[in-house]
Amino acid sequence: MNLITSGVGLDERRLDELIDAGLDHIQLSFQDSEEAPANEFAGARSHALKLRLAQMIRERRIAFTVNMVVHRRNLDRLEEMIDFAERTGAQRLEIANVQYYGWAFRNRESLLPTRRQLEESIEIVEAARERLKGKLRIDFVLPDYYAKYPKPCMNGWGHQQMLIDPAGRVLPCHAAMVIPGLEFPSARERPLRWIWEDSPAFNRFRDESWMPEPCRSCDRRTRDFGGCRCQAFLLAGDATATDPVCTLAPTHTLVEEILQRVNGSTERTWVYRIDPS
Repeated sequence: MNLITSGVGLDERRLDELIDAGLDHIQLSFQDSEEAPANEFAGARSHALKLRLAQMIRERRIAFTVNMVVHRRNLDRLEEMIDFAERTGAQRLEIANVQYYGWAFRNRESLLPTRRQLEESIEIVEAARERLKGKLRIDFVLPDYYAKYPKPCMNGWGHQQMLIDPAGRVLPCHAAMVIPGLEFPSARERPLRWIWEDSPAFNRFRDESWMPEPCRSCDRRTRDFGGCRCQAFLLAGDATATDPVCTLAPTHTLVEEILQRVNGSTERTWVYRIDPS
């Protein structure tokens, strides 16, 4: 059993209860290696709490992954962040560029790294992998917008995973609610088997019948499934479109224009969610 957490609400008693129940791996997310920028990017004073939680995990026999969220404003500190992850005692480090959904989409041009930053970060990661071989496994998630082909989002819509949100709605991915016209059933009202096998939402993009060209005849369609449906909607306004990050997509110029602005502009200010409290 795996747990991906921000650390909020997890104390020693609760952690031990989870381990006794079968938890064998924790992934803990950090927004930076330094407290001030980490709290700024998170919009909350949570960095010190996460450091205490990392110490708790290190004292127990459980697999530990550090997820380091990177973007334009902190990628120049990547070497320090790798050193930080090494000091936590984690066995695995996931360096994940921000994915552009939700409020990250709203702040996209403040978060997308420049091409120079991306090239330098690849060199830093490769050097760290060699230095830490056998001690710390490092995975590096590149920004979609710089990719030649789209990622196989969730390994295909409704192929492998389902998520249940706090309201009980069952989703094929974290961002699926952005797509209009889809009704996601509740786990309180329907059996999970029915939701997985028969619900219209989970079957909407499951096979290849929805695919337009060039996806329909592309030999990559069984590997990337046409890319991310949520990203297609956010960028092209059409969830059935080829993911615009694909260089073969008719709408790829949308991504090229975004990258041109990012690489030719200075940083912008953040736009935060309104705190309801």
